[in-house]
Amino acid sequence: MTSLSSKSSGSYHPLAYKFVFTALRFTQEQLGRDKASEKTGHISGTELLEGIRKLGLQHFGMLCPIVFRRWGIQSTQDFGRIVFHMIESGDMRKTQDDSLEEFLGVYDFTRVFVSEYVPDTSDAF
Repeated sequence: MTSLSSKSSGSYHPLAYKFVFTALRFTQEQLGRDKASEKTGHISGTELLEGIRKLGLQHFGMLCPIVFRRWGIQSTQDFGRIVFHMIESGDMRKTQDDSLEEFLGVYDFTRVFVSEYVPDTSDAF
């Protein structure tokens, strides 16, 4: 991530780029993929969005939509735009199969971060 902040678009907060990069690594670990190998380390847009959902809930809980909105993110497509900004800047790689369309309407933020959110109370009881 050498040029992340200098090459990112002005429409998204720099923390959004950092979060997406962290979510990429998190998702690779969750899926047991070797990040050093392009073939086995690659994850799809849908897989990344699922990792973003899980990591977002871990970090922000029901505040995810608010945090993401402050970062300029309104939908899953915005995460796709961030990914492609990072590809253009050399911070991420893509395969022939990767496209922005993978990120279109994958989930609704209110549904997955608020309506379906169930806090983990296992440590409290």
